[in-house]
Amino acid sequence: MDRNEFAQSIIWRKFNGVNDSVGIIVNPRSGGDVRRAVAAAGRSTVEEKVSIVRRIVLGAMAVGVENFFVNYEPMQIVRRATETIRGIEINYVNDTMTFTEEDSTIAARRLNELGVPCAGVLGGDGTNRAVVKGWQNIPVIPVSTGTNNAFPAFIEPTVAGTSLGLVATGAVSLNDVSVVAKLIHVSGEDEISDIALIDAVAVNDPYVGSLELFDPKTMNMAILTQADPAAIGFSSVGGLLKPLTAIEDSALYIRFAPVGSGSDMTKIKAPTAPGHYDTIGVEKVTSLSFGEEIPVTGEVLLAFDGERKLRVPRGKTVTLSVRRDGPQVIDPAKAMSHGRHVMIDG
Repeated sequence: MDRNEFAQSIIWRKFNGVNDSVGIIVNPRSGGDVRRAVAAAGRSTVEEKVSIVRRIVLGAMAVGVENFFVNYEPMQIVRRATETIRGIEINYVNDTMTFTEEDSTIAARRLNELGVPCAGVLGGDGTNRAVVKGWQNIPVIPVSTGTNNAFPAFIEPTVAGTSLGLVATGAVSLNDVSVVAKLIHVSGEDEISDIALIDAVAVNDPYVGSLELFDPKTMNMAILTQADPAAIGFSSVGGLLKPLTAIEDSALYIRFAPVGSGSDMTKIKAPTAPGHYDTIGVEKVTSLSFGEEIPVTGEVLLAFDGERKLRVPRGKTVTLSVRRDGPQVIDPAKAMSHGRHVMIDG
């Protein structure tokens, strides 16, 4: 956005009530990947997403929000969710699509440029990672519609919408009802730069686009910002070894080893996908301090939040570290508690 466009956006915001608005970013493809075929994951349908968006909008309307800034996507989920709702304005922040995760990144960037106070994101860990790449400190309620979800919450969308509305209208202070999330930062030669919200995993796998689950025999190492034994995926693996919450100021480092490869190895059985357990060998697990750097030398493939993303060539090295400089995750329970006066008359 150049200076003239930015000035126009400030004027537009002043006269269109952006500061009392809520953003909504929907990934229409979340909850429909190959793990429905190779594991036992449930499917998040378009109809379900339509219902979720409708409830978010109605929840936000209950506390006075009338303007919504949303991403346009091919299934037209927001349009279908709101076409019978009166008294609101739906503003689309994009007029083109790439049909990739970049659409979520672009939508988040536009919400930030327009000054939208907060947003609900429908998707999984990967969708939220794409959103944060567009707006790193986005005030957000991530609503789970993906698969191996550790970052998004399972929450009634009506309450999520009301919580977003309370933040957007200033009825509650964002800082009082949110926590800044941790981020894994990846850097290296040739301007390599990337992030992960929950996990960064190195695997000895030749295929970036491999559609199979992670094979325990190929897993090299992992860095986790959260480790929950009640989760699914790598967060569960870490949680069974050394639980770590989102609010603790540290991360977790795990070094894997093939089962049966050494006497110092720990063997655990963990749910790496819905309905799918793997036996995994671990030779080291330790806490990481914020800013502590972990070098990873190729040839390996790095996966971020469950998705294979970056091949590190043989002899090249990238560095991974964790900092608390990610999105501001709104806690709906805190928002509703702090803002309950808005719902009381008399």
